[in-house]
Amino acid sequence: MDATQTMPTLFLCHSSPMLINNAEMGKEFRACADQIPTPRAILIFSAHWETDRLSFGETVTHDNLVYDFYGFPDDLYQTQYPAPGAPWLAQRVNQLYPDLKIETKDRGLDHGVWVPLLHMWPEANIPILQMTMPQNMSDQELYQLGVSLRPIRDEGVLIIGGGAITHNLREIMRGNHQSVPDWVSDFEEWVVNASRNNRANLVNWESDAPFARMNHPTPEHFRPLLVAAGAAHDDDSATIPIQGYEMGLFSRRSIQFG
Repeated sequence: MDATQTMPTLFLCHSSPMLINNAEMGKEFRACADQIPTPRAILIFSAHWETDRLSFGETVTHDNLVYDFYGFPDDLYQTQYPAPGAPWLAQRVNQLYPDLKIETKDRGLDHGVWVPLLHMWPEANIPILQMTMPQNMSDQELYQLGVSLRPIRDEGVLIIGGGAITHNLREIMRGNHQSVPDWVSDFEEWVVNASRNNRANLVNWESDAPFARMNHPTPEHFRPLLVAAGAAHDDDSATIPIQGYEMGLFSRRSIQFG
């Protein structure tokens, strides 16, 4: 591909590790990948890796995945996704942050990364660089992090935030959810409307969105959206390439900017 082609940004609901064995849901991720140009590389932020400060993951190879879940079928723990690393991309990000020392940590890709990517690019041939979700950054600072990363979109790099629009595991575990409750749909509608019409307001989600704390008792699954939204250009549209629900409460809506 032309490395100067501008890539979109994505917020992906990475779903449960069981997505690996769900062919129908997997097709939706593949269809999402098929309608965008093949990336030169992927820069991804996952809700499942938080650190005190912004850090890189392994930059050279991804031979060892992180199976950060318990009690699932044995075959999931044998999953491999040996995508190449992207050390040059780490250097490029460092150029965008010359005053910030970003450490590199020896850690493989977690399931917030490899679950969707295994369906989107099963050949595992696109270089990947994972960055952490830094706990010392506010929501506004995460959005600005995305803004600062915009130049790499013009260099063929796909920026992805992996999380979930709704993520209340306690309520999900209670079961018996025959229909989507208002506290889920109202919050989801607010997020989609903000993404389409006033995405900078996403940083105020905890105060402005209805039922924010009910949908996110802890914020880690929402915060990757702030990076993806910040990396969107002002004139980028927001579309929904994947939608639906799991277990009545877990929104599968994913958002593409551009």
